[in-house]
Amino acid sequence: MTDPTERPVDPEAKPDDRIDHALRPQKLEDLIGQDQVKENLHILISAAKQRGEPLDHVLFYGPPGLGKTTLANVLANEMGVNIKTTSGPAIERAGDLAAILTNLRAGDILFIDEIHRLGRAVEEVLYPAMEDFSLDIIIGKGPSARSIRLKLPHFTVVGATTRLALVTAPLRARFGAVYRMDYYDEPAMKKIVSRAATLLNVPTDESGIREVALRARGTPRIALRLLRRVRDFAQVRSDGTVTSAIASDALDLLRVDTLGLDDVDRRVLKSIIEKFNGGPVGLNTIAASISEESDTIMDVVEPYLLQLGFLDRTPQGRVATRIAYEHLGFQFPENPGDQPKLL
Repeated sequence: MTDPTERPVDPEAKPDDRIDHALRPQKLEDLIGQDQVKENLHILISAAKQRGEPLDHVLFYGPPGLGKTTLANVLANEMGVNIKTTSGPAIERAGDLAAILTNLRAGDILFIDEIHRLGRAVEEVLYPAMEDFSLDIIIGKGPSARSIRLKLPHFTVVGATTRLALVTAPLRARFGAVYRMDYYDEPAMKKIVSRAATLLNVPTDESGIREVALRARGTPRIALRLLRRVRDFAQVRSDGTVTSAIASDALDLLRVDTLGLDDVDRRVLKSIIEKFNGGPVGLNTIAASISEESDTIMDVVEPYLLQLGFLDRTPQGRVATRIAYEHLGFQFPENPGDQPKLL
């Protein structure tokens, strides 16, 4: 069974991504891609500054690795305020949130990553804090218990989630601005890789940058991770310069192909094509056939295959598409039930 965190194309943060904070843009003008989100944020920030008010509450959602945390820090830098960073799983009790809120100053930003994982009791405390900037505290127990309402300074909650559907409707309604983060296109990815190579002092040429960008699945976090692995390969096997040939050899060694598919992605597709004649086949059956967890396939593998159009979800199960056959070198069967053949 493959550990998804060991995949070089896993979009979730890893310990060896710790250098990424040095590569993050600090200002809105430094951001690459996400043009629509950037334009909306520019208006939001400019209007708040003109009125001399804190930002409205903001929620970012989308796949991991696309820059939601980076945008939260950019908002703080643009507004010239402090940012307090936490995550949904880290706030276990209502008292934990109360401690954080009472330490905020006027205009500060509270960034809550994975906000969909907040507990219900914690959310109940957050609602009046976001809406009325007040905190209700119960002192004592039993008949002698009494409620005290503390006024909080006007602050901004910036939430980030990869699962918008899991954010409760009352919490979602309290965000004045909700923005979706999309995968980056090739020109934006090339600019991101080029900028990172400059900051990391990695000698590159245009073709080397393009090779890394094409295999990064439209995700900056993956691009930066692959760039570091290619840099290591170039230092050990060559003169240190990242060229197209060096990048291609390094990424082939990592088993990341020209579209960013890794070994797990290909095993899922080949299982559907070779063992089940292209589908339809159920998720649990696919998982059992390649000894993987079904949750791993659904949450980690399938989103990118669906984005590429390599996979269809039907009521009967998963189906491999014609372009998936062609990418893997199989002949697409004209008659359902035919055994797949290699081209």
